[in-house]
Amino acid sequence: MMQLSHYPSAITQAAQRMNEIDSQLMAVQQQINRFEGNADRAAAFDIDLKNDAQRKARRFEVLLVNHEYQKAIDMQIQLTVEKANAFAHLEYLRNQFSVAKLEARLAIAQQLTDFESKELVGL
Repeated sequence: MMQLSHYPSAITQAAQRMNEIDSQLMAVQQQINRFEGNADRAAAFDIDLKNDAQRKARRFEVLLVNHEYQKAIDMQIQLTVEKANAFAHLEYLRNQFSVAKLEARLAIAQQLTDFESKELVGL
């Protein structure tokens, strides 16, 4: 367990890590949206496609062969897991900080109680 004074800094660092992951996730999501938009455009302007089912199938085919899209999806999954782990770590630090504060208060209360007891006895 770290010292009570170190928790605010550790909590701030953990929160900043979550923000970094969020930023990376947003960038990957923009990339995914771009790939999906291009696939939608390719399917929408293909005159050989007769209905929505064919367009959806074409869109799927376009995305399926796009290796960069697949990498972006994999990255999104990885970052989502990292974000969940970062959030769990942040909550762990917050909870540890709360426990450490309570333990410090308890120690102070016990010291005061011991001091008052000694005064009553006359020591």
